[in-house]
Amino acid sequence: MTVSAGAHDEWAAALRAHGRRVTKQRLAVLAAVEHHPHSPAESILAAARQELPELTAQSVYVVLGDLTDLQMLRRFEPPHSAALYETRVGDNHHHAVCIGCGRVEDVECAVGHAPCLTPHWDEGSKPMTIQIADVMYQGICEDCQRSQKLPSERN
Repeated sequence: MTVSAGAHDEWAAALRAHGRRVTKQRLAVLAAVEHHPHSPAESILAAARQELPELTAQSVYVVLGDLTDLQMLRRFEPPHSAALYETRVGDNHHHAVCIGCGRVEDVECAVGHAPCLTPHWDEGSKPMTIQIADVMYQGICEDCQRSQKLPSERN
């Protein structure tokens, strides 16, 4: 995995800003997630081990949790899937998940600004300032549609 010097420097600066040491393990995990967005921890471990063969699963889980807490990574959980990770943070994008093959695609905010959903507060509730709206679209991707007949086409 080749990571640009700019990305490496940005990650190092962000880690330092959060009071974290810049380690080979953290940088390997960030690079793996950058190159394989929407991946589960096991895939991130396999990718990171190409750079650091001695990396343990426990280390990857600890780093993923820490970087998620720092908001350097985003973690989301599609239905019937392990948690997935990505480096795209700080915006309000959403995800579309194919219910056939599990492919995940980023979807831009429908309204164009964050948050893209304005909640309706029931009388008596305590409104809050919304910082992110997490929307997950589910459907069938074109590849899955081509490979199988949909229920509406079987009749």
